[in-house]
Amino acid sequence: MKKLILASIFLLFSTQSLFTDTVYVLDVSKVLNASKAGKEAQEFLKKRIETDNKKFQSLEKKLLDKEKNIISKKNVLSNDEYKKQIESLRKEVSKLQNDKKNSLNYIAKTRAKARSDLIKTLNPILQEYMKNNNIRTVIDKKNVILADTKLEITSPIIAELDKKLKSLNLK
Repeated sequence: MKKLILASIFLLFSTQSLFTDTVYVLDVSKVLNASKAGKEAQEFLKKRIETDNKKFQSLEKKLLDKEKNIISKKNVLSNDEYKKQIESLRKEVSKLQNDKKNSLNYIAKTRAKARSDLIKTLNPILQEYMKNNNIRTVIDKKNVILADTKLEITSPIIAELDKKLKSLNLK
């Protein structure tokens, strides 16, 4: 009986100590977006998207003009010549669609690589910060409903990440 009571008391105090640990909060998306390297990556990708969109819009306009031109000459051209020009136009449209797809794939891969590189650099920084500040648990802010702002460690982590990683060199 004494062993049961002793075990119960021990279990009560050990589980209570698990709940007394303070849980800190980190806004991971803010770290990735607000860090110098993260901002640089976003700017690079944004400029790439804008440049590609302008290029593709210009090519689409040229293809539409070419289509109108071919349609306007339908009655003037021989049937074989008309078919050749339509087939040529279709190949150009297909190439444009393929180029768009390749551009989107490149942007997606570059974005994923940038995120991966940032997280690879972030993990040791976070581990070191936790070790230096005797922190046992950190939770992503998106999974927290409500927490004291004193428990948020996002700003110091961003500062450390900026010191360690100036750029991702995505070019």
